[in-house]
Amino acid sequence: MGLFDNVLKGDESLIRNEEALDFEFLPKVLPFREKEQLFIAESIKPLFQSRTGRNVVMFGPPGIGKTAAARHVIKELEEQSDEIFAVYVNCWQNNSSYKVMVEICDQLGYRLVQNKKTTDLYKVVASMVNKKAAAFIFDEIDKAEEYDFLYFLLNDIYKKSICMITNFQEWLVNLDTRIKSRLMPEVLEFKQYNENETKEIMKQRMVYAFPEGVWDDVAFNRIAKKTAEIKDIRTGLFLMRESALIAESQSKKKISLQDVEHAISKMDHFSIKKSADLDDDSKFILSIVKENSGKKIGELFKVYEEKGGKHSYKTFQRKIDELDDNDFISTTKQTGSGGNTTIVEKKLTDF
Repeated sequence: MGLFDNVLKGDESLIRNEEALDFEFLPKVLPFREKEQLFIAESIKPLFQSRTGRNVVMFGPPGIGKTAAARHVIKELEEQSDEIFAVYVNCWQNNSSYKVMVEICDQLGYRLVQNKKTTDLYKVVASMVNKKAAAFIFDEIDKAEEYDFLYFLLNDIYKKSICMITNFQEWLVNLDTRIKSRLMPEVLEFKQYNENETKEIMKQRMVYAFPEGVWDDVAFNRIAKKTAEIKDIRTGLFLMRESALIAESQSKKKISLQDVEHAISKMDHFSIKKSADLDDDSKFILSIVKENSGKKIGELFKVYEEKGGKHSYKTFQRKIDELDDNDFISTTKQTGSGGNTTIVEKKLTDF
């Protein structure tokens, strides 16, 4: 009997669309956050009349839709107007004023940032944005090491709306007075989903991600209940995917309560991370793997170099190992006529 004899064929897979199990996946409809999305939109609306908008601080615990709500509004804004720049920046990935400005320049289409100081980039951004207007979303704002970029935007950008997302309400209280006095933000609290809302959200993702009929009702209800207890949709999506993989490993055609209980029992052994937790180069490498899943590590390194990667092959290899250790990707050693090589494939556990 071969090692792969029990592997389900592609058309037999229990997962139809893995992307829908990624927390960053945006469904067409974001349930139970309509009021919050309207609040954000109302803050941006004055920009359509060539007036400055309002600023908003969004807060609440992780895994309850803050980022998704903001991204939904940004997506619709981009579809509605070419006269308003829509800028989304994650401050964990871009934790200094210089990095924030480089990211903003990139989203504005300005690429000539090499050898420019932060103050130079301020001037570039001001000259471009002040010809129109801009809505800025700063996610995980509490991860920024300093906030000079906020001071610049508040002082030098004429028509703008700034939305800041944090898990911590006290972030605003501790903000520098000179910035807070200029910001004068509205405060928008995101509250936990209740059990019924959690169940409906998980059911929506189930429809997107899985073929009809592969989930046993009792198994799904257990996932929904556990997710409501944990109060984090990201963890629920992880458990849903893990349950499917456990069922697939046994060549099952349906996901049972036993598979779900097995997945729950493994929770303590997993660190559910987001790609936002990675450094810039690791995130860059992860994006390359996602676009080229199944290639040899040497082939991926060539793509990395072609796209501007600066590190040596040894460093690249070490970062691949780290991504594998943290369950962002999977690697498989293969032996062929040309010697040993490593096949690298994507995973979707970075919720």
